[in-house]
Amino acid sequence: MSDEIVVEHESIVDAPNTVVWARVTSAEGINDELAPILAMRMPRWAHTLTEDTVPIGRPIARVPLLLFGVLPVEYDHLTIAEFEPGRRFHEKSTMMLMRRWEHERTLDPLSPESTRVHDRLTFELRIPLSRIPGAQAVARRVIATLFAHRHRRLAQFFERS
Repeated sequence: MSDEIVVEHESIVDAPNTVVWARVTSAEGINDELAPILAMRMPRWAHTLTEDTVPIGRPIARVPLLLFGVLPVEYDHLTIAEFEPGRRFHEKSTMMLMRRWEHERTLDPLSPESTRVHDRLTFELRIPLSRIPGAQAVARRVIATLFAHRHRRLAQFFERS
């Protein structure tokens, strides 16, 4: 049995691709998607990821994930493996609880005013966590729920705008 877990989520956002891209690659946008459950404390220089600021294939930083924005519960050794401005990023990182964490987000313009946002998460829990009965199912559910929440928050942001 493989220890790899894959979760995918897709939604349509009522906003132009360029505007959605600017939002999903900014620290403000990422934290708004995660709120109020989590927050990421990104280094100042990485508050907006661009071709010029993203070190491809090298760790960006050890980014704390904060429960309710205050309590450190995890650390993401954030590394962007691939970056196609306006269209796609692929993060390949490790975390305290995850031996492998991959987040690939793709944006596809559907019309001048709507964008498909697709997330594919691939991860493996660290041993001994992965050997606890039911841990993988719980992890899959938590990540699926978190990313459904992120997509709702992203769509709501553009509904408010």
